[in-house]
Amino acid sequence: MDIKQIQELIKFVSRSGVNEVAIEQEDFKITIKTNQAPTFVQATVPAQIAPVAPIAAPVAAPAETKASAPVEDTSKYITIKSPMIGTFYRSASPDKPFFVNVGDEISTGKVICIIEAMKLFNEIESEVSGRIVKVLVDNASPVEYDQPLFLVEPI
Repeated sequence: MDIKQIQELIKFVSRSGVNEVAIEQEDFKITIKTNQAPTFVQATVPAQIAPVAPIAAPVAAPAETKASAPVEDTSKYITIKSPMIGTFYRSASPDKPFFVNVGDEISTGKVICIIEAMKLFNEIESEVSGRIVKVLVDNASPVEYDQPLFLVEPI
């Protein structure tokens, strides 16, 4: 990070209402604190998650997988990914029905979920038309930027 990016980050933090922001990368760490009332937001940088993926896929597992269940081909599906870091919600409130369920047909512009980021509830609209095949995230779970949320079969 250069000084200009740090200054922009400081301005953003002061306007956002967040009390403290800590960013840690391989060779860089910064913490910005304000005197505002505490607001808690927990986030991790997607680059820090990348090394976990290869570890999660064991080498000896393919033989076991073939015996237990057929491998699903997801290459024909479109993946809807998170446009931001936040908390994923499938409905507007706990007492309301989910925006979409597996098997539902969606069209471009239909609200499919909400992601809460810094106490703002952002409606996420579909950019594709199709049928929901799989919901990849649990309700009220934290999500990362570009994390897959839904698999959609194009129509």
